[in-house]
Amino acid sequence: MTMKLKLLGVAGGALACILAGVVVAEDATQNPPAPAEQSGDATAAGNTEPAAAASSDGSAAGDAATQTADAPVVPVKARPAELMPKAAHSLMLGMVDTGEHLIAVGDRGEILASNDGKNWAQVEVPVRAPLTAVAFADAKNGWAVGHDATIVHTADGGKTWDLQNFQPDLQKPFLGVLFLDPNHGFAVGAYGLFDETTDGGKTWSEVKADAIRGDELHLYSMSKLGNGSLLVAGEQGLLGLSSDGGKTWKKLPQAYEGTLFGSLPVGDKGALVCGLRGHAYLTQDVAAGKWQQLETNTTASLFGCGPAGDGQAIMVGLNGLVMLVDTASGKVTVRNSGLDGALSAGLALKGADPANASLVVAGEFGVVPVPAAH
Repeated sequence: MTMKLKLLGVAGGALACILAGVVVAEDATQNPPAPAEQSGDATAAGNTEPAAAASSDGSAAGDAATQTADAPVVPVKARPAELMPKAAHSLMLGMVDTGEHLIAVGDRGEILASNDGKNWAQVEVPVRAPLTAVAFADAKNGWAVGHDATIVHTADGGKTWDLQNFQPDLQKPFLGVLFLDPNHGFAVGAYGLFDETTDGGKTWSEVKADAIRGDELHLYSMSKLGNGSLLVAGEQGLLGLSSDGGKTWKKLPQAYEGTLFGSLPVGDKGALVCGLRGHAYLTQDVAAGKWQQLETNTTASLFGCGPAGDGQAIMVGLNGLVMLVDTASGKVTVRNSGLDGALSAGLALKGADPANASLVVAGEFGVVPVPAAH
């Protein structure tokens, strides 16, 4: 089916958002239902909350290469993304600044590149599964992940992409990706999906991290802190920390009992996390476990947070919500995006005063510039 980002009314006046095929209940008293990756086009809704959306078009041509249990399947063939004239206005779910370009990823395997955040060009991608997140290790080497356990890689700054992993039968999406260098990286996703590579993605293996994977909760985001520690955020307020490059993991005390969708490093040891019903938390020391709840003054869920330069962060979410956060004080400032759809990612364009910087957001209506504040 054509993936859309929809707001659905459910019992009790709660809201639900189908984001990247993962249904999230907008109720802090209950956990969001699990995502369902299916082969084919299907969407179902119950009486009280929507069911999970289908994954991608769910098809792959050709036979899959035989792999061990620790090495995800890489197919011989997969259907490539279509080049669409209005791709920049379709559902986009992840975005990153490579240092040379802006790269956005989204529905039906679409990947866009921009030099200025205003004009975007679609590039060819060898898979049609929705892509949910993107990360670069340097200006040239980047990875995007998504539905059907898809992983694609670029070695030329986003001009061309090759397929590293594609497992429709797994029925699990990757939802976050992080690379420490061009060789060492991680991909996290639904039901505790957690893979690692040490050879630039040529092979991937399952991360043995029972402390954060034992309950099979959805892992939405992964960040590298200023001191090199790694932070995972996810369903039911899950926070996991590794201080040895991902070899071992420990589960941290919750900052919040509801789902956390986004995370961002702050300073040397701190982080910002955001999630359901406008909940966002800031700490200057993740390991210490003392989190400051930010005054967002909203119950609209926050689906992503990104860097805005000079001690600022950007948070985005439902109803076109865009906020700037002073990561030293925790002060939150609302920016008028002029949008009324759901947003999933945002960043600030470089070279401007962060307090008044021009922003770029990604979401239901594609990639959209947000003018500087006046």
